[in-house]
Amino acid sequence: MIRIAVQEAPFDTGAEIAALAGMGAGGLASFIGIVRGGGEAGDALRALVLEHYPGMTERAIAGVAETALQRFALLGCTVIHRIGRLPVGAPIVLVLAASRHRQAALDATGFMIDWLKTAAPFWKQEIFADGRTAWVEARPADDEATARWARAG
Repeated sequence: MIRIAVQEAPFDTGAEIAALAGMGAGGLASFIGIVRGGGEAGDALRALVLEHYPGMTERAIAGVAETALQRFALLGCTVIHRIGRLPVGAPIVLVLAASRHRQAALDATGFMIDWLKTAAPFWKQEIFADGRTAWVEARPADDEATARWARAG
């Protein structure tokens, strides 16, 4: 079972976990990404605006989830990514992986979040307290994280 959602609404982490927990899993791992304050320059970040390409984004996320499902023999996984204007402290992404054994769930969760950073077409704009805005650039560290999974094969 794979559940993918790209939405403006907040997600219910407990309900999403419950949906996967009943699959006979021995382990369920999770990652929740939060809009962090500070911005790249340490300025007073107030919000992050996320845009996406409908259809393409969901297909890219589904591809990552399908790869994880096969690679780590998952029973199921969930990826929910929010879009729109999100204030500092708001949950932005939820990644869940259920497997028979804990290590596969942990590894799959790391795999999915690393690949989402580079494979899913999202555009992020920071909004600062003084009214400035800045588009978030791709980071070499994200590409390096993805490359590690490719090498681990």
